[in-house]
Amino acid sequence: MKKALWMISVLAAIGLICGLSLSSVYRYAAPLIAENKKRALEESIYKVLQDIARYEVIEKEGLVIYAGIEADGDIAGYAFMAKGAGYQGEISVIFGIGAELDKLKGIEVLESLETPGLGGKITDAGFKDQFKGLSTLPEIGYVKSHSPENDNEVQAISGATISTRSIVAILNDGISKMRDALKR
Repeated sequence: MKKALWMISVLAAIGLICGLSLSSVYRYAAPLIAENKKRALEESIYKVLQDIARYEVIEKEGLVIYAGIEADGDIAGYAFMAKGAGYQGEISVIFGIGAELDKLKGIEVLESLETPGLGGKITDAGFKDQFKGLSTLPEIGYVKSHSPENDNEVQAISGATISTRSIVAILNDGISKMRDALKR
C-alpha cells in the first residue's frame, strides 16, 4: 500500500513539474509567436500588393482589409486574408487585388497542412505566379488537363487537384466578401 501511494505521489509531482514547465514556456513564447505572425503578415501584405509605400487597415462588417497606398497617396490595391478547407486541413491565404477589384496582384499561402510534395506545391512560386494579373471576373477558375485558355484560369497542380480547387474557392469567397464590404 505504501509503495502504491509513493508511486502515485511521484507521478503527481512529475506531472505538476512538467505542467508548470510547459505553461512557463508557453507564457514566454506566446508574445514572440504573436510578434512573428504579425511580422509575417506584414511582409505578406507588401509582397501581394507590390511596390506600395505603406498600408492602412480598414475594418468593415467584421472584416479586416488592408489598403495598399502608393508614395503619391493613391490606393494601389487591397489585401485580404481568407481561410478555407484544404485536403488535409485549413489553408490560410492572403491575396492582393488591384484598386478596381478586377485583377489579382499576388497571393501568399500563410498556413497549410497539405501533403508535402503534392498539395504542398501550393506554396511554390510557380503555382503562386499564375495568379499575378489574373482576372477575377466573373470569378477565378482552374483547368486540369490543358493550359489555361481564359484570363481568369490557372493550371491545377497535377496530383493535387483538391488543393488547387481549395485555393481557388478560398480566393473566390474572399474576393466576394471583400467586394461586398468595400461597396458599403
